[in-house]
Amino acid sequence: MSRVGPVTRWGKRQWARSRARAGRVLHVLHDDLWTWRADPLPPSVWLRWFPHGVVCLAALGVLLGDAGQLGDRDGGGIEPGFALVIGVTAGGAMVLALWRPVAAWWLSLAAMLVGAFAVRAEMVPSGDKFTWPWTAAGLIGHLFVLLLLALRVRTRVSLEALALTGLLTYLTQGVVGAQNFQPTGQLAVILFTVAVVLGIALRGRREARTQLAEQTSLTAEERARRTLLEERGRIARELHDVVAHHMSVISIQAQVAPLLVENPPDELKENLAGIRQNALEALTELRRVLGVLRAEHSNALEAPEGSAAAPHAPQPTLDRLDALVDNIRAAGLTVALDSSGTRRPLPPGVELSAYRIVQEALSNVLRHAPGATARVHLTHLPIGLRVEVSNTRPKRAPTPSQGAGHGLLGMRERVAMLDGTLTAHPLQGGGYQVAAFLPTDGPDVPAAPFTDSPTDPFADSSTEPFTKDDTP
Repeated sequence: MSRVGPVTRWGKRQWARSRARAGRVLHVLHDDLWTWRADPLPPSVWLRWFPHGVVCLAALGVLLGDAGQLGDRDGGGIEPGFALVIGVTAGGAMVLALWRPVAAWWLSLAAMLVGAFAVRAEMVPSGDKFTWPWTAAGLIGHLFVLLLLALRVRTRVSLEALALTGLLTYLTQGVVGAQNFQPTGQLAVILFTVAVVLGIALRGRREARTQLAEQTSLTAEERARRTLLEERGRIARELHDVVAHHMSVISIQAQVAPLLVENPPDELKENLAGIRQNALEALTELRRVLGVLRAEHSNALEAPEGSAAAPHAPQPTLDRLDALVDNIRAAGLTVALDSSGTRRPLPPGVELSAYRIVQEALSNVLRHAPGATARVHLTHLPIGLRVEVSNTRPKRAPTPSQGAGHGLLGMRERVAMLDGTLTAHPLQGGGYQVAAFLPTDGPDVPAAPFTDSPTDPFADSSTEPFTKDDTP
């Protein structure tokens, strides 16, 4: 008697677990299959609504075939009006599957069961054998429904629908049974399995293509974002020396100022010493930031002194624009350089940005417009500097470029830094123009005589080609 209690409790626990497991299974089946959820079949990429038209034509064929076979004395022997209703139901299920596949599957299954039991009631011991429980037209209709179902729902739901279809077919033919019939259950289950597997495969292929397109889009966005950050980092490395130069000047002036005054008061000495100390601390912090920015470009720091990639090459200004144009001409591009207006002293940041914009624009003309001629025009205005670089139609097709697209991006970043404006657009006749206005009263950072950027326009990362959207 001592063993009866534990065994009984163990049995009750197992029964409770089994009931809970069965309840979860039934709940999943209810959520998956007992739904009127709309899931329309999207139009084909190439043929648009052609698949929908094919399904509607096939539904008409199933309607006529099923009604004819069930109403025929040798095929089903039921009343023609009732046979027509079953045929309309089977054909309507195919059309409904274009929008609500789960509901259409239930409707097609109901048409099969009603038709099968109606034929079973009319069966006679003699005469030709009836195809049962699936008619030929009903089998085709349910194939379409299962295929459309597998194309839109999850794999689990498709397999559940297939399993329930096979179970009902087995119960109708194998358990309930009939007399004097030609069985179609085995063939139907095989064909239904093929249709579901095909639908699952096509759905998986479509989802893979969609994910690939999304991943490609994300990769392109990430590449553009990385390019933008790289360009901003390069500009920051350039402007480090712009700020460092002036901080050095402040430090030196603060140190020298007491020597220029006879008997300077102690308060003045303390203030100047504080200014010098703050300037030195700012220089230290700038060097630390620059060290981080240069970490990804250690090869440039190891370049030999005097080479094109030397990290401390002189900072370019508009005074060196003639040398830049000569280098571009030596590379084979015909360039005209002119200016208008009265030249005034410009903030160092404006001169640096104007030089880089011309450099980048001419390098892109050289890459993307072989055989064209270019013109650089500087307009000196009281409120700023206007830079225009234009080119004529190229005489031959450019060679493919694998650049990261820093060209126009770098121009935009530099112009935005100065609160200026930039336009880049094609010209009539096949040319292209880049025009930038750099105000002299905007937020500017002064320049220094040294920078970590190379002077060779073809070694600088700013000479990367336009992106696909920016190619002239």
